[in-house]
Amino acid sequence: MGDEPRYSRILIKLSGEWLTGSDRFGINPEPVKTICLQLKRLQEAGVQIGIVVGGGNIFRGLKASKTGMNRITADHMGMLATVINALALQDQLENLGVPARVLTAVSMEAFADTYTSRRAISHLEKGRVVFLAAGTGHPYFTTDTAAALRASELGAGLILKGTDVDGVYSSDPKTDPKAELYTELTYLEALSKELGVMDAAAIALCKDNKIPLRVFNLGIENYLYRAGMGESVGTLVK
Repeated sequence: MGDEPRYSRILIKLSGEWLTGSDRFGINPEPVKTICLQLKRLQEAGVQIGIVVGGGNIFRGLKASKTGMNRITADHMGMLATVINALALQDQLENLGVPARVLTAVSMEAFADTYTSRRAISHLEKGRVVFLAAGTGHPYFTTDTAAALRASELGAGLILKGTDVDGVYSSDPKTDPKAELYTELTYLEALSKELGVMDAAAIALCKDNKIPLRVFNLGIENYLYRAGMGESVGTLVK
């Protein structure tokens, strides 16, 4: 594929766990830099980039709620973890000379501006990478749902979901050697086969707004850049 991106505006969903790298917890600078170097290349190619990052490397609200913590409190803590990750990624991008902004779904003006779609689109059109932190701002909704919601609001042409496997499989490839890798699926197939691509609310948003989703292995060199440019890596769900 040439140097012209296929999509002018994309939404990337990054797993918080990916930021741990070789550590078991927190933020490791190596994967952060690797991701940001690819984001820099995409931004220089003219792609407008919105990013929703999870917080599982710091705190997982759903997991904590299963140990007895109030679910709303736990989800609020998880939202704060996504803000920490977004600030770390913003800092690295700015160190690389890429303008970036963090917008939060809940007001915390000492750290970042509050999200509105109009504000986010304005930043995107000015060539800034925009981090969309704190999920939807409401408990009981995952960052997958936040990614689908923000992609719909911002008119993204594609959602990218970076994972630690090569795409969407018929079963867990880590435990089933016969697991089949799908190169393409419909959203209805992803739901009916219970493939765990995204939660049902996120898939419904993508389907209703006709936004394709590409699931790929974030650990393969340059796959984030290649997927962002529109190449056929991983699995396309549409």
